[in-house]
Amino acid sequence: MSKTLSGVIAAIATPIEENGTPDLTRAMKLARFLLDNGCDGLNVLGTTGEATSFSVAERKAVMEAYKSNGLPLDRLMVGTGAAAVSDAVALTRHAAELGFAGALVLPPFYYKGVPDDGLAAYIDILVQATAATPIPLYLYNYPAMSGLPWHVALIERLLKAHPSRIVGLKDSSGDMNYARAAAAVKPGFAVFPSTEAALLEARRGDFAGCISATANLNADLCQSAWASGDAAALDQAVVIRKLFEGRPLVSGVKALLAHIHGDPALARMKPPLAAFPAADRAAVTAGYDGVRARKVA
Repeated sequence: MSKTLSGVIAAIATPIEENGTPDLTRAMKLARFLLDNGCDGLNVLGTTGEATSFSVAERKAVMEAYKSNGLPLDRLMVGTGAAAVSDAVALTRHAAELGFAGALVLPPFYYKGVPDDGLAAYIDILVQATAATPIPLYLYNYPAMSGLPWHVALIERLLKAHPSRIVGLKDSSGDMNYARAAAAVKPGFAVFPSTEAALLEARRGDFAGCISATANLNADLCQSAWASGDAAALDQAVVIRKLFEGRPLVSGVKALLAHIHGDPALARMKPPLAAFPAADRAAVTAGYDGVRARKVA
């Protein structure tokens, strides 16, 4: 088992080829840029990475590209949750065999209102399937998308059943009281809120860091806050995040990546997600450029 991840982790976007498949060349270039410019780690194939829009084969190919291109897998967790348990097993085993530092596991998200026994059975199967290569498992709590929360009592149950395998949680609920309660379940249980606004709390030891979509865009500012408690840098990072309030986040992040890197192809989306609206793109890029101009000044 590798060490638990911590710090500033970008939920990295997945560039898309014109034919709709993952653009592995651009993906590797973006990953290296983020790791060299403020990210302690990356969450590959999460929500921002459009994971559930790809087939199992496409998701495996993305994982393999990180390995074959020499990216530091000890700094990467990868999303392996799926609606079908057999798909989640295949993806989690693949991540384990390649050597990723962790698997981030969505609940099986189609059926709503399932009992804890069903969710516990899903995790039991993943744990057993990877017993030979025991990759650390991080629960992914995003009830607005999955419809199924990893509620605190269930986390406690899973930690009791698999104390050496369930190591942390990414919380995209936006409920900081929930995040704090989850972090209090067990000493060392690594909880990552999905907003960089929590980084100063994390620096005090309340959380393990953050896993943020907007760390694709502001990782340098986030790292200043995480490493040295720079509140002014964090304020700027949060201003960038707030540019997306009321706007589509995933397509917005990709549109702003295209602007930052001067590469329009980075804005491509995989259906069913659609391109960021032009008016929103103009507003967000102007806002971002304004923040960066103030930083230089």
